[in-house]
Amino acid sequence: MKIAIVCYPTFGGSGVVATELGLELAKKGHEIHFITYSQPVRLALLNNNLHYHEVHVPEYPLFLYQPYELALSSKLVDMVKLYKIEVLHVHYAIPHAYAGYMAKKMLEDEGIRIPMITTLHGTDITLVGNHPYYKPAVSFSINKSDIVTSVSNSLRDETYRLFDIKKEIVVIPNFIEPSKFSLTEEVKCGRNVMAHDNEKIITHISNFRKVKRIDDIVKIFYNIQKTIPAKLMMVGDGPEKQMAEDLCNTLGIYDKVVFFGNSSEIDKILCHSDLFLLPSETESFGLAALEAMSCGVPVISSNSGGLPEVNIDGYSGYLSDVGDVDSMSKNAISILVDDEKLKTFKKNAKEVASRFNILNIVPMYENVYTQAIELSNQKA
Repeated sequence: MKIAIVCYPTFGGSGVVATELGLELAKKGHEIHFITYSQPVRLALLNNNLHYHEVHVPEYPLFLYQPYELALSSKLVDMVKLYKIEVLHVHYAIPHAYAGYMAKKMLEDEGIRIPMITTLHGTDITLVGNHPYYKPAVSFSINKSDIVTSVSNSLRDETYRLFDIKKEIVVIPNFIEPSKFSLTEEVKCGRNVMAHDNEKIITHISNFRKVKRIDDIVKIFYNIQKTIPAKLMMVGDGPEKQMAEDLCNTLGIYDKVVFFGNSSEIDKILCHSDLFLLPSETESFGLAALEAMSCGVPVISSNSGGLPEVNIDGYSGYLSDVGDVDSMSKNAISILVDDEKLKTFKKNAKEVASRFNILNIVPMYENVYTQAIELSNQKA
């Protein structure tokens, strides 16, 4: 199949999932065309089955904000015609599904019918999409998609609750490629760069937005290090990063915390970690937690959104109510203080993560593409 993938080319979960999906589809012989405003961060190498097309947004003094949706829809039309693309797969409802629908209508005027799959990832529904300014456009774009998927049961249910959706939403969970998180001998030697042998390594990875409750992470670690020698690895960047650094200074633990910023070596950091913290206000799925679990890292998280579908309470980690720092701290310490318990939770985390192997999930998308093309042909 010839598939166009539209996504945000960032470190965020939706961009990572879209990119990894495209890479795996290309390995399986599909022709993949990424169409976005810059090359996705995990799209390291291009090959005969993998292509990237940049969307240029020309500057024009009339516009206070340059119209990316117009440029994207026009680029989609051009690429579909040039490469005979058979299906559009857009990640994020806005602006991608909206632009995709406009491209579909323009192509129909030229006698070209192309189906569009829209994958919902989270904040496009729960935060941005639910804003009164965008809500009608989001509802319209979802309902006009040929097939709609979401990354968790929780997000599917939330979409139905917040919007007037008449389409069936198919749940296809996020995934990981276990081979990317295997511990090599070279990586094993790097642990002493982050912590001493007697110290446990606690890790958090995110875009440091308020929804991630970054202050809770610092407070949980503060409680942990009072009982157990430990270091905290803070990976990522965003608006709450400075607040976190200030809080570490206030609590007197700045020397025990490492702020990496955005990193392309997440696998190396996770492979040395003993515990992963994700106390978010909400998570549509919790891809960062899944990546940690794939490395055998137990997860201490909130019980919000799709996290209970990924992190199994009392088995791969523990779930607590949002904002319950005391509960999360106690659960973290209970795992870290007992080496045998930690070893068991590490094993369990890896076992749960294996259920989300990319080899199990990609065929679900292939089936969706086939269904979409068949439906489109029936309408022709």
